[in-house]
Amino acid sequence: MFRRYKIGWIVIIGVTLLVTGAFAWMGNRPIVRPPGVLVPDEPVQVSLRDAKPIRIKGYHLTPVAQFDLKARVLGKRYYRTDRGASLAPYDLTVGWGPMSDSDILDDLPIRLDNRAYAWDGDNVPLTTKEIILHSTNMHLIPATPGIESVIRNLREGHIIRLSGKLVNVLANDGLRWQTSTTRRDAGVGACEIVWVERLEILDE
Repeated sequence: MFRRYKIGWIVIIGVTLLVTGAFAWMGNRPIVRPPGVLVPDEPVQVSLRDAKPIRIKGYHLTPVAQFDLKARVLGKRYYRTDRGASLAPYDLTVGWGPMSDSDILDDLPIRLDNRAYAWDGDNVPLTTKEIILHSTNMHLIPATPGIESVIRNLREGHIIRLSGKLVNVLANDGLRWQTSTTRRDAGVGACEIVWVERLEILDE
């Protein structure tokens, strides 16, 4: 009787784990999009002067530009333990123009790691310069818990509208984190650090 009871609980636990895993996969699966450019417009950036600093979680944020974009989500990464995780727990890679086109992206796998992104693909009809000009990786600092919840639920393929400020970061312990202010750079320091004031998923 004890053995039968124990096996029954094992089956229940196993089924529960499978169902939970299935729901987690469904909630994170990429969204399939038709071919064609979905987001034709480039990000809009306006320089700021003497903007009011933002203080949060032991960090001093200096806004340097207003930043607005509509883009396709190419990838998302959650960071728990690195130096900036307490401030910017999520990185988001996005694309516009040709980098919002499924015909291009289907042959261009995107990888996120170590606060940067990279791509693979030998037969992509875009130059490296074109890829850099039409995509970016952002370190996101949510201004509210509600915005963080939206970030948490973003999936590859979502079309989003984001508005906020590009910021330079100074921590109480002296750590400095500098934002990029151009879409033309690559490598270390090429990511935007965004104080996200508004984030909207435009469709499912």
